[in-house]
Amino acid sequence: MISKGLQFTCDILNQFIRNRFSIDESMVVLNTLLESSGAVPQANQNKLVLSLINIEKETNKPFYIHNQKMANDNFSAINPFERANLEILVSANFDNYSEALKFIDTGMLFFQLNPKMDSRLYSTFPTEIQKMEFELVKISYHQMHSLWTAMGAKYQPSVVYLLRLVNFQGNEPRSFTPAVNATANTIN
Repeated sequence: MISKGLQFTCDILNQFIRNRFSIDESMVVLNTLLESSGAVPQANQNKLVLSLINIEKETNKPFYIHNQKMANDNFSAINPFERANLEILVSANFDNYSEALKFIDTGMLFFQLNPKMDSRLYSTFPTEIQKMEFELVKISYHQMHSLWTAMGAKYQPSVVYLLRLVNFQGNEPRSFTPAVNATANTIN
């Protein structure tokens, strides 16, 4: 689900940038900033790069009913869904600094214009996900420095977004409960 949500975001952002600048070339990649060898991936060259930097459990849970009705009127007990928030780093990996600023600016504009995404807005929205909400994360200079240092990469113009409430549910029943089909005789 994480992969599908991030790939969808990458594809929609890429289309937005291609339309904005009337270009045919793909300008956004979903990738790590460094390969395991420490080298910058060639695929990131002169691109806006989306990278997953953290996954955190959402602790605010709605009321949940454990039993779900099946087609045969029986019920299946499934584990409640989990919600996760994803922190995404959007970085501009361009040789030309003014190009980096232009693309990071356009990426921020995209998220400002599209703070929520769901299947009503996009026909290609992943069916496994109910909705995605994006929020700009306020990060201090020291936090950003620590982030880039932890990744072992050299700083590039970047911004962090919180992708809120990605639902995870296996839909694998733990047990089945038969439906009550008859009423008991009442005593008067």
